[in-house]
Amino acid sequence: MKYYLIVGEASGDLHASHLMTALKEEDAQAEFRFFGGDLMAAVGGTMVKHYKELAYMGFIPVLLHLRTIFANMKRCKKDIVDWKPDVVILVDYPGFNLDIAKFVHSQTEIPVYYYISPKIWAWKEYRIKNIKRDVDELFSILPFEVDFFEKKHKYPIHYVGNPTVDEVAAFKEEHPKDFQAFVADNQLVDKPIIALLAGSRKQEIKDNLSDMIKAASAFPECQLVLAGAPGIAPEFYKKYLNGVDVKIVFGQTYMLLHHAEAALVTSGTATLEAALFRVPQVVCYYTPIGKVISFLRRHILTVKYISLVNLIADKKVVEELVADTMTVANMRDELNRILNDKAYKERMLNDYELMAKRLGPPGAPRHAASKIVKMLKK
Repeated sequence: MKYYLIVGEASGDLHASHLMTALKEEDAQAEFRFFGGDLMAAVGGTMVKHYKELAYMGFIPVLLHLRTIFANMKRCKKDIVDWKPDVVILVDYPGFNLDIAKFVHSQTEIPVYYYISPKIWAWKEYRIKNIKRDVDELFSILPFEVDFFEKKHKYPIHYVGNPTVDEVAAFKEEHPKDFQAFVADNQLVDKPIIALLAGSRKQEIKDNLSDMIKAASAFPECQLVLAGAPGIAPEFYKKYLNGVDVKIVFGQTYMLLHHAEAALVTSGTATLEAALFRVPQVVCYYTPIGKVISFLRRHILTVKYISLVNLIADKKVVEELVADTMTVANMRDELNRILNDKAYKERMLNDYELMAKRLGPPGAPRHAASKIVKMLKK
């Protein structure tokens, strides 16, 4: 069968590549065409556009690139019609993908499947109307989404497990923990590591990194190691280091978490990854309009938490310092509890186990691929 996949960022490329590999195991005749990335290309098929040509984030960048965005949408729609796939599989990236879903549903007979459902439970819940109208099958990787879609909105979905569980489990199996080797390979020192995961976009790094470093540097018994984001030059980070000795490692986020004693993490999948590596963490995300965002969280947003760890566990497992609560003093206090209060640390690690049980065992791409192929063969 012919599968057309669309992703818009690096995480989508990763998850889609694993799904494609699983689809090949289920369907020996699988053909792929996609808007995607290098990892998908390595699996096989034809890349129409690289996701880096699609990923404009924020109001001003989107405004400045509207012509390019519309041209990419037009090309994608025409390419789908010309190629006539058996299914279109959308991966997250709702701003682009829901528009594609609307077109495919209204103009063709091609089924639309959505792998890694849009996080409308956090923001833009009105999009449920588009999903109900334009998406034939929805695949979720977060267990709490089942109640949201099925109970609240009467829209049946498939929970297939979480692919990050697979990715972390595979990494641990392939990389036995060897702290001394990690230290030697990256010219580090023999001290416990505080990992800094300051986000993948320049604005996130600009808003978060300086204060994260100020807070973490209050613990001289530890060394600070920053996870460099793909596509961000080392020079960009240097202006935020405040003269502190911070080592930057690129392409080694999992290896860093594998050996970290504690972590300061901006919200996102990284919070889940840190938990699966059993790294005690503080979730911290600053924005220049912090008080406004705090107001929105209290009065408009419908979720109790912003971190995946807390959302999945349905309880406060890790401290969330967001907007006007993300201060150097608050981060320092929470790091101190993690590093020096053994009972507090153990409670967090035990709650990580609860969260992991709710996610379920590895196998998300395989489960999703099996369901997709069976449904298409009906």
